[in-house]
Amino acid sequence: MARPYHPGPKQFVFGVGDGVGDGDDRRVSVDDPQEAYVAFSAFFSGRESDTYTVDDESAGQRLVLMPGRGVIVRIEAAGRARSEHLTVDRAHRYLPSAMLFFENGFAGLDRFGQWLPAVADLDASPEARGAARAAAITTEAAAIEEVARIWGDSGTIDPSDQLYVFFGAHGLDEDQAERAELLGLITFLGLQRVDAPSEASDGEVWVRTDERLDVELEKWS
Repeated sequence: MARPYHPGPKQFVFGVGDGVGDGDDRRVSVDDPQEAYVAFSAFFSGRESDTYTVDDESAGQRLVLMPGRGVIVRIEAAGRARSEHLTVDRAHRYLPSAMLFFENGFAGLDRFGQWLPAVADLDASPEARGAARAAAITTEAAAIEEVARIWGDSGTIDPSDQLYVFFGAHGLDEDQAERAELLGLITFLGLQRVDAPSEASDGEVWVRTDERLDVELEKWS
């Protein structure tokens, strides 16, 4: 569960490069996430760098934006230390990721995409990345939540109310990693995939509705 954001003043440190000793760090004190977002947007837009960092030192958490590589990294040093990596295929996703970090830190980015534990995983094919992500999900609750996240990006419910449609109007060359992940999760959850109608796009995935998913999908409608 995402931790609640505690009202300010709260401090963040913005940096470029590796964020250490480059002389361009900026420490800000803000009263709410929106104020932090406005300050970081100006910092981000006013510089040319392959890497930008946001540190929440009190929580032991860091967000790293790497436009030069098309990667976002989230790091949690406190407690169960971990870092996770995400491939970004659209430039406009960097600042929204920062807003989620300002709102709820590391956990705020849970539903932002396919987080992978090792940066080397990002070099795998989209299908391999998706399969690896699906294999890393080991509980029904987490699998249902992830299926709902995938559906929330481009999903619909067929007018019959008996079928979920994923990747509506998308081709097979789109969403390859998430499609591979979804297919793995369908198998894990024992969901029933059905043939898409002839007029559907070749990238669509049609699945029979399941009461386990109905409540979670409602949150994304």
